[in-house]
Amino acid sequence: MPLLKELETLKQNRSYKHWAPNGAVRFLARSETLASYLLKVFAVVIGIGLLLISNTNHRSIAQNREVTFSKDVAPIVYEHCAACHRPDDIAPFSILDYQDAVTFKDAIKQKVAAREMPPWHADPHYGEFANAARLTQQEIDTIVNWVAQGAKQGDPKDLPELPKKITDWEIGKPDYVLAMTQAYTVQAHSPDAYVYVTFPTKFKEDKWVQAAEIVPGNKRVVHHVIAHVLPPQAQTDAAKRLGGEFPQADANPSSLFYKQGSLSRMKMDAPVVDDGANAANGGSLFKRPTGDDGGAGYSILLASYAPGKGPDIYPDGTAKKIPAGSTVVLQIHYSGFHGSLDTPQKDQTIVGMIFAKSPPVKRAITSTVPNHFFKIPAGAANHQVTAAYTFDRDIELISYMPHMHLRGKDMRYEVVYPNGKRETLLWVPRFQFNWQTVYRLKNPLPVPKGSKMIVTAHFDNSAKNRHNPDPAKAVRWGDPSYDEMMIGWIEYTVPLDK
Repeated sequence: MPLLKELETLKQNRSYKHWAPNGAVRFLARSETLASYLLKVFAVVIGIGLLLISNTNHRSIAQNREVTFSKDVAPIVYEHCAACHRPDDIAPFSILDYQDAVTFKDAIKQKVAAREMPPWHADPHYGEFANAARLTQQEIDTIVNWVAQGAKQGDPKDLPELPKKITDWEIGKPDYVLAMTQAYTVQAHSPDAYVYVTFPTKFKEDKWVQAAEIVPGNKRVVHHVIAHVLPPQAQTDAAKRLGGEFPQADANPSSLFYKQGSLSRMKMDAPVVDDGANAANGGSLFKRPTGDDGGAGYSILLASYAPGKGPDIYPDGTAKKIPAGSTVVLQIHYSGFHGSLDTPQKDQTIVGMIFAKSPPVKRAITSTVPNHFFKIPAGAANHQVTAAYTFDRDIELISYMPHMHLRGKDMRYEVVYPNGKRETLLWVPRFQFNWQTVYRLKNPLPVPKGSKMIVTAHFDNSAKNRHNPDPAKAVRWGDPSYDEMMIGWIEYTVPLDK
């Protein structure tokens, strides 16, 4: 219907509707006049026009103004990219220096414009995160325009202060340091290995750790490190129960796992449970009490390292407990990346801790929602696996960290509250094995007792997955990267018992 004819019809009916090209309508109050309606439509059109003009002018100014590395680009990359893109770190090249950055200017532009760098894989529709690593559109435009203008250096005097050196502690000077006394050597063309390094702390009293940082000596071969605290009551059977998330093989023929060198792997004929969310223990081998402090025989996870994960730092009043007489065990996963190393590599990993300066009121706990029993068929392109955990006390969630291996495709965290309400907490539609992001909540999320956490993951075991070690084989849980894992890491706090 022509616009003027429709407006005349509206006037006659006295029950006006907003006209829209797509046919969508909504009723106005009968008392509204045609003139006021047209005035509102005109105002909306003018507002949209001014907004478009403003954005266009902003882009035009940004494109016309000279953009240089020293003044405009360096502040962006120092803040968002330098944690990895610096000498001798996990990124393939450094961008701290202009000459290094200009060499890779086209790759930088492409990755930044596509929002692939800096890495941040969470869907923005779910959750608000304090460490969200997304560039603003203005920052993206600055980098794109810098390259388009010829990637000029500018005046070196405009450079901001360099980020901390790689040898500096991100947490600050530690109060206590644990260091490997001997280097571990990863031989060329060797398979993956899990190595456990034990440190008796000899603490005579409980210690409260407000910040902890693990620094690998050689990030080229360190896949991940987890620092476990073994209280005295957990030390007798520690090999099997390090946190309850890494089951170990033993000599018992009935064990579901077998040993291959230092690696534990699920037997191919072990029971299969893909839908752990509707199975006993949520698909896990263990049922760990909520808020467990080691009294149930499990370890306490103190800190961890993985590519893309920063140190573990807690606000004032929150800390992790190391009970007196505990032992710290480092679980270090060394990877030769399918025999691609041409020369032997050495590593000496260290751990630094900062103790709380005042008594905490909350205890931080890192735990898991895993499925240990899944089996991914050969060639499966979108195999679903679920896991679940029901909280047996009130908690406050503070972070999430999805973990899978090379076939991991996506992962979703949900919580079902006691009243039946179901809420998506995190959705990672494109999981990246080489970047293990911890998603730290901007504000703690209260979760009442009886709530059920559900984690859903999909795996791509097809030939279309270019990272897939072998699409012709079925895959089960296992330590090495060429096996799989399904872990929804969570971190939460509980109030200290008075």
